[in-house]
Amino acid sequence: MKKNRPILLSLILLFVISSCNLPVNDSTPAAEVSPATEAPATSTFTPEPTVEEPTATIAPSPTPEPPTPTKTIPHSLIPATNIKMGKLINDVTSVDTAAEGRAPYGDLYKANLFERPFLQDMTYVADLDIVSYNLAYDEKFYYISIELVGTNPNNPMGINYAVELDLNRDGFGDYVILASPPHNVNWTTDNVQVFQDTDRDTGGLSAELSDGPLPGNGYDTLIFNGGRGENDTDLDLAWARVNAGDKATVQFAFKKALAGDKFLYGVLADGGPKNVEDLDYVDRFSEEQAGSPVRDEEFFPLKALFGVDNVCREAFGFIGTNQEPQRCKMGRQ
Repeated sequence: MKKNRPILLSLILLFVISSCNLPVNDSTPAAEVSPATEAPATSTFTPEPTVEEPTATIAPSPTPEPPTPTKTIPHSLIPATNIKMGKLINDVTSVDTAAEGRAPYGDLYKANLFERPFLQDMTYVADLDIVSYNLAYDEKFYYISIELVGTNPNNPMGINYAVELDLNRDGFGDYVILASPPHNVNWTTDNVQVFQDTDRDTGGLSAELSDGPLPGNGYDTLIFNGGRGENDTDLDLAWARVNAGDKATVQFAFKKALAGDKFLYGVLADGGPKNVEDLDYVDRFSEEQAGSPVRDEEFFPLKALFGVDNVCREAFGFIGTNQEPQRCKMGRQ
């Protein structure tokens, strides 16, 4: 038995080896992999809402408004071109003392006489300085001419020129004829106004003395506004022009019917207050408030009241007493 054991072991080993080489039959069938079935493609694109672009609206260009046509004034009577000079009335001037920053004399505040052709810092303005004035007339108009030291009434500072009329010769002005810049070399009613004092306060409490400071409205009513005013009944009432001659740096013409045949008249150059409702200026400011252009005076130099020159008033059409308030006295002409 022991002799056959090796043979038996060899057979068993041979059998095992043979069994390992036999094909293996797996009874579990291999799972078939079905090809993936793709679902129909479903679009996930959500179309954006259509945004309508606003239609560009072109605003029409505004139709330019035509300029308002300047009203043509139908004048029926125009002043004469050549005027014969009347009686010449001279005024004090400051041209010779201008470099010293002072007026020589002639500024009598208490008597409503100004010699103030200066700015507040005492700078001299020749176009404010009155040399003389005179009156002439023809059948329809009175002509009042003002001679100035300067030759440019259209000075950049803007100077008003005026004629004051006292019809009842009591020292209280009744009318002021005012010419404002720009001034024209030809006769024109443009920028010419006539104001009336309806409550007799241009002279304050007293016709010739300073009553300031005193409230008042001076020449309070506009009766002529260049021929374009609603109340302008006479379109030819008052005119002005400049540089009309050696003695007529500024010249006025006004209807004789405005003044009558007997009156006092004076002239004014105003580059300071320029307010006819404050005339007479001596009744609106105290002398201390106004200052003085004369170096020897207590209230020198100028303060609130500057840039003004006026004259004494001359008589026309009557003899009178020579004592009328604000009338030129002997030695003042």
